[in-house]
Amino acid sequence: MKDHFQSSFSSFKETEKFNFLLNEILEKQLQPQDQYEIAALLESMGWNDIRAAKEFGVEDIFELSEKMWDSIQAKVSYNPFSKTERLKGSSLIIEMIRSFLRGLIFAFPMAVSVAAMLNLKFSLWSYQFLSIEQATSIAIGTILSFIVVGGFTQAIARRGFFYIIQGYYYLARKTTFLFILIGFSTCFIISVLIIIFNLLFNMFSFNMIFLIVLFFFFLTSIWLSVTVMYILKKEITFTGLIIFGILLVYLLFKVLGMDIIFSQMISLLIVSISSIFLVLYFFIKAEKKGERSIALKLPRFSITLYSVWPYFLYGFLYFSFLFIDRVNAWSKNEEFMPYIIWFRGQYELGLDFALLTLIIPMGVSEVVVSKLMLDIESSQKSYLAVESSKLYKQFMKSYKRMSLFIFISTCISSFAIYQFILWYNEISIRINHENILASDITRFVLFWGIFSYAILAFCLMNCVILFALSQPNMVVRAILPSLLTNMILGFILSRWFDYEYAVFGLFIGSLVFVFLTTKAIIKVFNNLDYYLYAAS
Repeated sequence: MKDHFQSSFSSFKETEKFNFLLNEILEKQLQPQDQYEIAALLESMGWNDIRAAKEFGVEDIFELSEKMWDSIQAKVSYNPFSKTERLKGSSLIIEMIRSFLRGLIFAFPMAVSVAAMLNLKFSLWSYQFLSIEQATSIAIGTILSFIVVGGFTQAIARRGFFYIIQGYYYLARKTTFLFILIGFSTCFIISVLIIIFNLLFNMFSFNMIFLIVLFFFFLTSIWLSVTVMYILKKEITFTGLIIFGILLVYLLFKVLGMDIIFSQMISLLIVSISSIFLVLYFFIKAEKKGERSIALKLPRFSITLYSVWPYFLYGFLYFSFLFIDRVNAWSKNEEFMPYIIWFRGQYELGLDFALLTLIIPMGVSEVVVSKLMLDIESSQKSYLAVESSKLYKQFMKSYKRMSLFIFISTCISSFAIYQFILWYNEISIRINHENILASDITRFVLFWGIFSYAILAFCLMNCVILFALSQPNMVVRAILPSLLTNMILGFILSRWFDYEYAVFGLFIGSLVFVFLTTKAIIKVFNNLDYYLYAAS
């Protein structure tokens, strides 16, 4: 028993000495790279193989350093975690409802415009009974506005959110208005180039160029404004502005009897100016409530440009992807083709109806991504470094469950929209004697458009997850081949068969997009610990 006591006492002293020496090492280097750095530190403190063997019974100083390295790793790996609070019960439900409404509200302006077209036969920038020349001009101006401004909206959203989350509303405002100024300057330069190009090659009539440039300019202003309102969480305000603009068109066109184009121009001008001033007002109000007291300056523009460039490129590519099938369809040469692009209302009507499919999935996507990111935030502190495979399995399981959720909601939305359009068409035939689905082309494009946008809803969920993990380059690498597929396949099929087959470019391009973004998600989740570190 005496021998056992002496042995235990000797072991205790050796452990105490070991811990004391280990603490000395950590005082010199808090995070040694490996056992070899520990060996070098021991030698610098006067330790050698003989002393290490005598004091700790090891063969040499490297064995002692290896024991210390193992001890450090054990402390790092098994230190108890401070649990991160997860949202539960009513708090989680409220947060999910808020996310759903936020995603849904973002799509409200689109729904309002379609509803106005169905009931009033006009919206803020369209009219059912326009001449084909006028419709072509407005369509070109609209598409140009989306494509040109798409990159700026993504840059504003990314950089604006970055500053707003930290409470730096002054910097957010400065950055936002800088991008708005550059956006307007780009719009002006492109407008001048369009006019010069048309003077040289006489592609469109003067009236058409006038309408293209005006709608391009006004709609650019509106899209820039809606992005800023989105980052300031004022989406309902923008929806209200769209409704106000449509009512103003109704007043000018129906009540006062003005020309529809002139009425829309006045309304667009008022909505554009109101949007810019409201954005400025919301920023100033937010600055007074939440601005930090310390003085801050914006980083060099080159640094800002470098940080937002992938998002800018994505915005440009995404809106190009959305509209390239229309360009393919409208540029198909037929018997009567006075201009290089000629509006096809039957094709556009089918896609406009199909676009409604995205409304519900956008709300669901916001919920899914918000829940996933909350789980990632609370779980990254609950796993050891060696348990990254468990983290991967957990989030792949969550991703599959959420994918099924958005798949079901998209299917329900697609079916509901299709049935609603059929029901509305029957009502329209009975009351107005107008069959909006009379054309086989409209029904064909509607059917395949719904499929395409349903797939695209899933792609957008993947993109938002990748953006949340600061992986915009992965999104760009996914959308670029998808855009090329859409463009090339739609062009070939519309020329080999008929113009409505351009919709297959959108469909196949969406399939490529969903495959590549899902592949990127799996890659990120497989190395989630690394990407979380990279995003932090």
